Amino acid sequence: MEFTIPALPLENFIDTSINFLTDNFAFITKAVSDVLEIGIDLLQDGLAFLPPWVIIIALTLVAWRLADRKVAIITAIGFLLIWNLRLWDATIDTLILVLISTAVAVTIGIPLGIGAALSPRFNRVIMPLLDLMQTMPAFVYLIPAIPFFGLGPVSAIFSTVIFAMPPAIRLTCFGIQQVPADLVEAADAFGSSPKQKLFKLQLPLAMPTIMTGINQTIMLSLSMVVIATMIGAKGLGGEVWKAIQRLQPGKGFVAGIGVVIVAMILDRISQKMGNKNYTANGS
Repeated sequence: MEFTIPALPLENFIDTSINFLTDNFAFITKAVSDVLEIGIDLLQDGLAFLPPWVIIIALTLVAWRLADRKVAIITAIGFLLIWNLRLWDATIDTLILVLISTAVAVTIGIPLGIGAALSPRFNRVIMPLLDLMQTMPAFVYLIPAIPFFGLGPVSAIFSTVIFAMPPAIRLTCFGIQQVPADLVEAADAFGSSPKQKLFKLQLPLAMPTIMTGINQTIMLSLSMVVIATMIGAKGLGGEVWKAIQRLQPGKGFVAGIGVVIVAMILDRISQKMGNKNYTANGS
């Protein structure tokens, strides 16, 4: 007689939980999705109204201000090439989704990272969750987005935020924990409040590490936005997906080059910003 261990009903539990949440709260999330989608459409239409050369000049000046002249030149050349390859509209859609997703992920992630650094109990709770989030396949994050937000850019932003948030939390926590203990003790000796110690000592010294986390969040956001075209997001990933469906390898590689250019520009800008913070804090 063969002995079989019964399987844990984990699959049924997850299905039941998602069904319960969608049955009771989906009307709220879908209303939020409709509003956000209108805002995203207005932003896309507004940028589409401007000539590409105006946006390229603006992005070049932003790169020069945030990074340096070399990165500004790379930005100008990269976006001019994208314009020449007829990928401008798709690139703008991708940039909007990446920037919104990164902003939301960083806004949520940095406070959570601060909490994990200052509270050992919270740290013990959130670190295993981050391990789970970072090892979960990216496609899994697309599954709960659809019943809550429907197909479209809001679902893409939701799944991208969840996927890209862990580095911001983890490296914010790590940066604060790596502040030298003697400096923290000196701040305590001079009577600094916890708020003063955090904002005037720990966060400034941890900023290079935090910027590394933001850099990783940007890169993960870009990769997830490309994948999220499967649930209705527009952008360069959509061009790749169309090329796969239509067996057009040339078009797919060209769209892939556009993704590489955007990734390189965002990576260089965020790295230079981190180096500037390191130099400022080191001085």
